[in-house]
Amino acid sequence: MQKPTVIGHRGASGYRPEHTLAAYRLALEQGADALEPDLVMTRDGTLVARHENELGGTTDVARHARFAARRTTKTIDGKAVTGWFTEDFTLEELKTLRARERIPDLRPDNRRFDGRFEIATLEEILLLREEVGRQRRAHALARGLPPPAPIGLYPEIKHPNYFEALGLPVAEPLIETLERHACRGPDAGVFLQSFEPSILQALSLLSRLPRVQLLEAEGAPADFVASGDARTFADLLSPAGLAQVAAYASAIGPEKSLVIARDARGGLAEPTALVADAHAAGLRVNPWTFRAENAFLPAQLRSSAKDADRGDLTSELSRFLAAGIDGFFTDQPDIGVRARDAFLQACRA
Repeated sequence: MQKPTVIGHRGASGYRPEHTLAAYRLALEQGADALEPDLVMTRDGTLVARHENELGGTTDVARHARFAARRTTKTIDGKAVTGWFTEDFTLEELKTLRARERIPDLRPDNRRFDGRFEIATLEEILLLREEVGRQRRAHALARGLPPPAPIGLYPEIKHPNYFEALGLPVAEPLIETLERHACRGPDAGVFLQSFEPSILQALSLLSRLPRVQLLEAEGAPADFVASGDARTFADLLSPAGLAQVAAYASAIGPEKSLVIARDARGGLAEPTALVADAHAAGLRVNPWTFRAENAFLPAQLRSSAKDADRGDLTSELSRFLAAGIDGFFTDQPDIGVRARDAFLQACRA
C-alpha cells in the first residue's frame, strides 16, 4: 500500500491563523508531507495566500482607516460579497495588514496570534519549502539515510475566471513563479488545484505539473455556470465524468462527504463508490477537510456538546483511510500523521 499523503490545509491552521508562514512552518514541523496554499491576486499581479480574495474575515484591514473607502460590494462567482478585496491592493499595501483567526469561536486559542503575522506570498512559501527541504536533506545525509522526497505543494487557484475578467490572469504568473523555483514536471511534488476545470485545462498546455480537480458535494463549477455549461459537480463525479477529468488531471480532491456521507443521526455511513470509480479512471483521491473540532466531526466521534472542543479525528481518518483514499487535507497535521502511521502499522500487523 502506498503511503497516503498528509497535506497541511492552509498550513497547520488548527494551531495558527491560516495561510501564514507560521502555519506553514508548523505544518512541516508536525510532519506534513505537503502544504496547501489558496492563491489570489493583488492589484499589481502578485500571488498571495488567502482563503478568499475578501480580506475582512482574515485580516485587520477594517482597523486601517486609510483603507476604509475601499470597502465595497462585488459579485464573485455569482454571489454578492461585501468587504475589502486583494485585487484592490498592491502587495506593498497588503504587507501593512496582519492576519487574524478566521473562525475564532471554534479556535479561540488561535486568537492570541491575531495581529502578529503578515500575508504570505507564493514566493515566500516556496522559499520556506526550499529552506525546510535543505534541512531535511542535511538531516538525512548526516544519518546516512536516503534523501527525502520533495516537500509537496498543492496550490489552489481561487476564482481564476473572475481574476481573468479583471485583467489579472493567474496561469502564466503561477507557472513563472513555480518554474523560477525549479517546480516543473511530474516529480517536483507540486500539484495544481482548482474547482474550475478550464484553468486546469489551460495549465495542462503551459506546464507538465500534475493537476487536481477539486469537487464540491453540491452545485457546479463557477466557470461552467459562467459559460452556460449545464454540467454540475455531480456530473463530474459519475464514472463518465471522472473519465473526462482524467484527461486533464491526475487526482481529485472531493469534499469528504462524497467519500463517506453522514447518516440520519450525523454519524458516518458506509463508503460510497467514489474511491473505486476514481481509481478505475486512474485518478488519486485526496478528500478535504479533516478537522479535530467537534463542529466538524461525525456525531459519534465528538467529545462533548461544545463545538470548539476537540473530538476523535483519528477514528474518522481511520475510516477514510480504510476506504482507500490516497491522501487527505487536514487542519491538524500532527494528528493526521499519527493517524496515517497507525493505520499503516495496523495494516502491516
